[in-house]
Amino acid sequence: MNYYQHRFETVHEYLHHRSPYLLVEEIHSITERQIITSKRVSANEPWIKGHFPGAPIFPGAMMQELVTQSAGILIAANYNPMESYDTSDPKHNEFALGVLVKVDSARYRGFARPSDHLKVTVDLNETAGSLFDFSGRIHVEQSEVMKIEFRLCNIKSTVLTESPSQ
Repeated sequence: MNYYQHRFETVHEYLHHRSPYLLVEEIHSITERQIITSKRVSANEPWIKGHFPGAPIFPGAMMQELVTQSAGILIAANYNPMESYDTSDPKHNEFALGVLVKVDSARYRGFARPSDHLKVTVDLNETAGSLFDFSGRIHVEQSEVMKIEFRLCNIKSTVLTESPSQ
C-alpha cells in the first residue's frame, strides 16, 4: 500500500474528533515512528465533574483515548493511504484512520488532576499492512502515570458510515 505524508497547522486537521471529545491540544513533534503531544487537564471537562465529586481525577479511559488519538495523528501524518485527506467532511475520505482494534495492556501508576499538564509520547513499534502496533506513555511532570500497548488499523470509511443490514 502506498502511504502519503501530511502536515497540517492544527490538531483537528489530523483527526475527525471534535470538542469535547478531541483531547490532544498540542503536537510537539512528529517523526516517522514517534509523536509527542500534550494536554492540560481542565476542571471544566464534562468527565471531570462526575469523576469524582470532591476528588476530581482525569479518568483512565480518557487517558487511553488521549494516547490513541495521538497515535491516530501519527498515522494521518505518515501512514495515510489517501493523497487527499479532509477531516471536516466525513464523506471525503475513503478510509477511517487509526481505529482502535486491541489494547494489549494498560497500566495506571498515578493520577491526573485539573491543572496537570499531560505529556504523551507514542512510539510505533511495528506495521503490518493497515495494522499498527503502538506503545504509549503519559507523564505528569517527571512521573509516568500511564503506560499502554495497543493496536490501531485503517479501515474503509463505509464500515463506519453504512448501517448494518437487517
